[in-house]
Amino acid sequence: MVAVAAGLHVPPYDAVVDRLVTAHVGPAANGLDVEPFRGLRYSAAAVGDLAGVTSPPYDVVDAAGVRTLESTNEHNVVRLILPRDDDCGPEGRYRHAAATLHAWIADGTLLLDTAPGLYVYEQVRVGQVLQRGIIGAVALHDPADLVILPHEETMPGPVADRLELMRAGDANIEPIFLVYNGGEGAAAALVEVVAGPPLITAQTDDGIEHRLWAVTGGSHLETLRGDLSSRTAMIADGHHRYAAYRALQAERRAARGPGPWDFGLALLVDLSSFPPAVGAIHRSIAGLAISRAVELALAAGFAERASGTAFDLTKLEPVAPGEWVLVDGVGTYVRLVINEPQDVAPYLPRDRSEQWRNLDTAVLHHALIEGIWRVDEAAVAYHHSAAGALSAATDEGSVAVLMAPVDVATVFELAAAGETMPRKSTSFGPKPRTGWVLRTFDS
Repeated sequence: MVAVAAGLHVPPYDAVVDRLVTAHVGPAANGLDVEPFRGLRYSAAAVGDLAGVTSPPYDVVDAAGVRTLESTNEHNVVRLILPRDDDCGPEGRYRHAAATLHAWIADGTLLLDTAPGLYVYEQVRVGQVLQRGIIGAVALHDPADLVILPHEETMPGPVADRLELMRAGDANIEPIFLVYNGGEGAAAALVEVVAGPPLITAQTDDGIEHRLWAVTGGSHLETLRGDLSSRTAMIADGHHRYAAYRALQAERRAARGPGPWDFGLALLVDLSSFPPAVGAIHRSIAGLAISRAVELALAAGFAERASGTAFDLTKLEPVAPGEWVLVDGVGTYVRLVINEPQDVAPYLPRDRSEQWRNLDTAVLHHALIEGIWRVDEAAVAYHHSAAGALSAATDEGSVAVLMAPVDVATVFELAAAGETMPRKSTSFGPKPRTGWVLRTFDS
């Protein structure tokens, strides 16, 4: 069973799994095609501590985090996923990252495994397995195929950014995170694989131990691929990267036909064996005064549940569904709830289901941000922790908006029905660490 990190909620998954089976996120006639590949991995002899060259996913690392990771090891993978403009020279961020990648391959910092395989990746804390999954090259699908289901909308900027990195480097540097409903052959095979010695064992500074095994042949490889071929999956994390995978695929197919761009690097986790936790993604909004935000919200059908000054995150009462906690840089806070639903309803898209219209993120973006506050999207920043949103409010003079996590059953039900949630609605965890296995298009 997964450990619960601060701010994460683990729901009753038995009911969720039952829903998934009937909602096309279980066995399917046309399922996942997960191909072995020759992983590109760091040489311990070249870089020393392997944990020191890894990074959290690109979208949870801020500018200060980039510099911290760079200082940890000169070969940290953050230089490939978040190259800094002021460190790149005239060639620009993307070509600089690609040049760095290929230089590290040339000098032996990164080595290509000799045989193609699938990789088993495990995250452990104090002897407790948090997550175990399969890293492979997964065939890309249109969402209409009901094989890989998105659950969130995407934004053009991050998709274009990830696309440029992959286009320049001819590589997938970090895996997307997929969940599927399994519990059968693959799960048993994974238990047998992890009974053997791992390729890598390393502990990151968050106390999580990471282990990696390669499955390059034999019955285990056949079992893993065969079991996954009857399954469909949902994107837990990596919607923008998956959209970039598909954009690059379309571009390369038009120019060159089928090729390695028809697949993308992915971690696949069986949610019946290792159910992920889900947390909220909070916001900070620049150029909005909390007094004005509250005034406009109250006039439009919201109510003030509580308010005060000297906000203290350590004493925060959990944010409830249907509630938005606004905090400014000096600690003034207000808990908003909907008082008059009929007043808020006109701000929400009429072509969406009632379940979708009741999402806290839908109300926040369509009713509050766009309709009532009339804030431009460029003023909105996203934070995977409440502390990060509050830090932005303090440093930038913005307003933090803290939210409750979405019930995971709602996520799956909307995905299966073909409805994507507003962007950055969920944060599944634990997230895979970037840097253990990379995939190049010539591997």
